[in-house]
Amino acid sequence: MKQLNHDQKIKLYSVLVALTIFGVGLLFHFLGVFNFLENKTYDSRIRVTAGFTKVSDEVCFIGIDQDSINRAVKEKNWGWPWPRSSYADIVNFMRLGNARALVFDVFFTEQSVYGKADDDAFAKACEEYEKVIQVMFNSESGEDTLFPIPQIKESAALIGNITSAKDADGMIRRSRISYNFDEKNYPSLGLAPTLLDSQNVEEDLKNIHSELKENFNATDGTVLLRYKGDINRYAHYSAFDVIESYEKYLKGEEGLLRPEDFEGAIVYFIFYAPGLYDICSTPVSELYPGAGVHITMLDNYLTGDFVKQVPLWVTILYCLICSFTEVFILYFFEKKNIKHKSFFLGFTFLMGNFLIFGIGYLLFVQNIFIQIIAPVFCYSFTYIILMFVNYSLEGKQKRFIQSAFSQYLSPFVIERLISNPEKLKLGGEKRHISIFFSDVQSFTTLSESMAPEKLTEVLNRYLTEMTEIILESGGTIDKYEGDAIIAFWNAPTDTPNHAKAAIEAAIQCQKRLKELEEEFIQTAGRPLWTRIGINTGDAVVGNMGSRLRFDYTMFGDCVNLASRLEGLNKQFGTFIMCSKITKEEAENSGSELCWRELARASVVGKNEAVTIFEPMTKEVFEEKSSEIEKFNEGRELFYKGDFAKAKQIFDSVKDKDAPSKFYSQKCSELLQTPPEGEWLGVWKATSK
Repeated sequence: MKQLNHDQKIKLYSVLVALTIFGVGLLFHFLGVFNFLENKTYDSRIRVTAGFTKVSDEVCFIGIDQDSINRAVKEKNWGWPWPRSSYADIVNFMRLGNARALVFDVFFTEQSVYGKADDDAFAKACEEYEKVIQVMFNSESGEDTLFPIPQIKESAALIGNITSAKDADGMIRRSRISYNFDEKNYPSLGLAPTLLDSQNVEEDLKNIHSELKENFNATDGTVLLRYKGDINRYAHYSAFDVIESYEKYLKGEEGLLRPEDFEGAIVYFIFYAPGLYDICSTPVSELYPGAGVHITMLDNYLTGDFVKQVPLWVTILYCLICSFTEVFILYFFEKKNIKHKSFFLGFTFLMGNFLIFGIGYLLFVQNIFIQIIAPVFCYSFTYIILMFVNYSLEGKQKRFIQSAFSQYLSPFVIERLISNPEKLKLGGEKRHISIFFSDVQSFTTLSESMAPEKLTEVLNRYLTEMTEIILESGGTIDKYEGDAIIAFWNAPTDTPNHAKAAIEAAIQCQKRLKELEEEFIQTAGRPLWTRIGINTGDAVVGNMGSRLRFDYTMFGDCVNLASRLEGLNKQFGTFIMCSKITKEEAENSGSELCWRELARASVVGKNEAVTIFEPMTKEVFEEKSSEIEKFNEGRELFYKGDFAKAKQIFDSVKDKDAPSKFYSQKCSELLQTPPEGEWLGVWKATSK
């Protein structure tokens, strides 16, 4: 066999390397190795190119924002939730304006707290309008399915499904076209408005499937969404403004809005106040309103702006070209014997990757999604390996190869601890857990006084610091609701001494906020104080319909109590409060904290009184020992019903001790209006 010369070896090895990297790149692509990074480039492309998009002027939304809630309390004396008759007013206003559709992205799965007549008024308005769409939800397993209550369901012109199509990282980049339940197809909430006039919804849904499959490669029943930035780019209106305008219209007066302002529009009704709306992770934001997903789906359908993924053969050809491009570049530099070859090779390498990214972003402006990571892998690793082969054959600059390989291998670590995955039971399992609810004091007032960008900075800083403490203690973050953090310990994996861990995490959170006091004064204009409620008990925790991400949730009576304890801090002037069972289990686990018994309290939603405690460090307990001793004396008199003596004792320390101040006020109220019946020493909570 003829011996190959040096130049021939270079050519042969170059071709073999390019083919090998091309094959490995395709294998990784098909195995999903690149999915994580590719999804991140997709998210980046959405954000970078959003400014080149135009939102549909046929779509708008009405939101119950914080201003609406505040005005409703002030002008209507409405608490939360609002009476559903108020929604009927909005329906009637849309009917007067001949809006094309009114879509309620709100669950009405329970009877109105204002009574059946309230539901009937809402249902009647929907039935008369004949263009109202309500929502249903079903989990991936189909075990959990929620529909509106009967009269509201029957009054709806159509039912749309809001179940999300999440990727493995929990991000919503695509939407399903329809959902099958009980042998019936329900359109997604984004497509439902387009089917209002359909004579055969099932048949028209099939036609939409075929259309999107042909035009946008929606082969799996989902389609890639083209988010267009902040949801506020769409025309949006305050719910209270609409209600007020309707009332003025009935009086023959001119309101802020006119019915004809909504003529021909598809209107979504959503909850838009912090803490009310469903938070989704999307390429636009990790705190994106869930309604924005459905609005984007509808916008994309109306404007034809769904993202189209290039066919598989294009991806294969693209990767092949990228692999062999480096072969030709290296061969060109070898033949020309260019000086400073290493510099120019490095420059062409960077420019090649820049070009691959540039093509991906430029095509995305036209709503075309082409792979970036697989071509970059083929291009980059062909370069790296060819450099190694080239210098190995020549026996030069081995250390350079090592540094180049290290530089371009782009190391990244995806750490996701899911211990004992067999314990993740879809639909939930009963676990003994410790539950943590926290809420920033006067956050609504703070949010109203700050610019959104600055508020976001402060909130993210706060949530990051608190989250790190919770996670380091072994806790699981259930969810964020605006400024509120909900977490639990001992699920999904076992956390020994979970009550102790939860309490000590709460103490650490307060300590960290104290350390950050000056920073928050500078950024927010005042320190941040957070109220924390902790309870321990048996609850149902589980997947509850999420697919691939480690995202548990929980429900049960003990969860509700933890929430109530967080709110009960307001009535005692405290910042951490826990139940007796949490205290006892923490002590049994070796907790060295000290405890002040605050009260036997009857919280909203529970008939039975619970004993509540304020945990504190030994240092704080010793510092306040005299006040606490007085407080305990007054509390025992309060238990016995001797309010006059108790008040005298509380008054002696109320300037130094917040719970004593609130007890003094309570004693005054009870002296003025004595309790009826037998006194059991129970502090009755007046609010949640």
